[in-house]
Amino acid sequence: MKKKKGKPYTRRDFIKSVGGGAIGVAVTPKLIAKDAPPQKPEDESVPLLSKKKISMTVNDKKISIEVQPNETLLHLLRERLNLTGTKRTCDRGECGGCTVLLDGMPVYSCLYLAFRADGKKITTIEGLAANGKLHPIQQSFIEQDGYQCGFCTPGFIMSTVALLDRNKSPSQQEIKEALSGNICRCGSYFKIYDAVSAASKR
Repeated sequence: MKKKKGKPYTRRDFIKSVGGGAIGVAVTPKLIAKDAPPQKPEDESVPLLSKKKISMTVNDKKISIEVQPNETLLHLLRERLNLTGTKRTCDRGECGGCTVLLDGMPVYSCLYLAFRADGKKITTIEGLAANGKLHPIQQSFIEQDGYQCGFCTPGFIMSTVALLDRNKSPSQQEIKEALSGNICRCGSYFKIYDAVSAASKR
């Protein structure tokens, strides 16, 4: 035990010294804060997040609508535009059931913020059939039994549209790679691949 001016330096002395320092650390910033002038943001022109009006084309129809900053494209399509063919399945970008085409590219609409679609062209499963006639890819999925419960089918079809738009005669491996972002919980992959192959010949 250390000596302090000829007296033992006890644990009580140590606690007192530490306690005083702790009080000082806690109190001093508060005293300084009282005297400090209020801080202002460096740039007061930075806008707060708020609703935004966007314009886009959905299934060849021009739409202008106000969206929330955190609103997803999936929510906008299903809940506000009533395009329920786009499915909410995992809702976290893992299964592909919510796949739509954005300027021709497949995207997970559950992860895509709606305000980013401003000025874009969106195509959903509802936008494929024309004049009461199914799209050739839709027809191929029916003829080849490329579905079971059908919940994942819209996403697979939209991914297939994107594939065949850029590659008219894909190989089996290219089909598998293009559809790798879509999950079929029923396990109908071979029939799905057959449907895509059949559609490529139409």
